Amino acid sequence: MEIKGFDYQRVTVADGVTLQTAVGGSGSPVVLLHGFPQTHLMWRHVAADLAADHTVICPDLRGYGASDKPADTDGERYAKRTMAADIVALARALGHERFALAGHDRGALVAVRAGLDHPDAVTHLAALDVLPTLDMWDVLHGTTAAVGFHLYLMAQPPGLPERLISGSPDAFFGHFLDVWTRNPEAIPADVRAAYLAASRSAVTSIVADYRATAGIDVAHDQADRAAGNRLRMPVTVLQQDWGAALGYDAAELWRAWAPDLEHRTVSSGHFMAEEAPAEVVEALRTLLAR
Repeated sequence: MEIKGFDYQRVTVADGVTLQTAVGGSGSPVVLLHGFPQTHLMWRHVAADLAADHTVICPDLRGYGASDKPADTDGERYAKRTMAADIVALARALGHERFALAGHDRGALVAVRAGLDHPDAVTHLAALDVLPTLDMWDVLHGTTAAVGFHLYLMAQPPGLPERLISGSPDAFFGHFLDVWTRNPEAIPADVRAAYLAASRSAVTSIVADYRATAGIDVAHDQADRAAGNRLRMPVTVLQQDWGAALGYDAAELWRAWAPDLEHRTVSSGHFMAEEAPAEVVEALRTLLAR
């Protein structure tokens, strides 16, 4: 499946890794990064709107969708630092030294790392329905941590997680498409099938991505926190109204990383770019005007 009206190309970004990328529209560039267990298709509504006056770039992240899935031979192939470098290289290959960046879920973690590592490249940053890595691990405790069981499963050493998930991949990935969605019609059958097919063929790399978030990504974020490194650009965070239920103030956690922050609550499930695209577009356009 493709985003209607967008052109598709494969772009080499690093060490022989190419990203499947959809590009549409014209104007100042905006890069949109998808989450789990999805592909760039999750942005289909938002991208079409923004393309009216922006160049919109929607890649599949390394390890996902139709992008390359290198073996994680050194423990760093799926570090968010590596994946963020992919996105900066992608934008440059398409002729953009500076660009706005929005990410959902896993893509938001990549976007934040890009903002921290490449502040001269990222002009504006949006993160949809995620917490910064260190804060995520800090707030998960007790029975409320059950909502993040997959984080702990995929943090285990190579072998068991891949075997368990590969035993019934559609049930595993489909579980999140079901329980994280308030409006199931927002992900129609053909899109759901595309997500499941893409995830089914990427179990090893998806697990490697999550494993990095329990390891090397934590080390990188700890170093930034110790050094006082923060996001310098305007930042918008969109989240479900689940902060109070889990016992913490999400806006306060984000503000420690992003001094120029607008924090909004969106009335939808986790997949807000599909469930509430108009709200997401309005928030992104407001961000881009800051």
